Amino acid sequence: LDERPSARAAGVAYYVVCEALANVAKHAGAAAVEVRAERVARDGGDLLRITVTDDGKGGADPDPGSGTGLYGLWDRVNAVDGTLMVDSPPGQGTAVTADIPWEA
Repeated sequence: LDERPSARAAGVAYYVVCEALANVAKHAGAAAVEVRAERVARDGGDLLRITVTDDGKGGADPDPGSGTGLYGLWDRVNAVDGTLMVDSPPGQGTAVTADIPWEA
């Protein structure tokens, strides 16, 4: 990143990465994981995009009753008007992407 996002955005991003990595360690059975951070320009204010991908077993469920912690991520990102996307087809790994307002 060419500069730091707001302290609140950075804090939410840190939480997302920590929780996503904990989920990979507990549930994915992955051999590899990648964490990316990028600034995305958009009308209405830039975003801090955090993406955590793994090559594990997939099938992650963001439902509150699933016990994966993904619902907690959604709740934290939503609190700063961000969005969280989970793509986790069974057998194909998981990608968790959080778009957090740069000036959250």
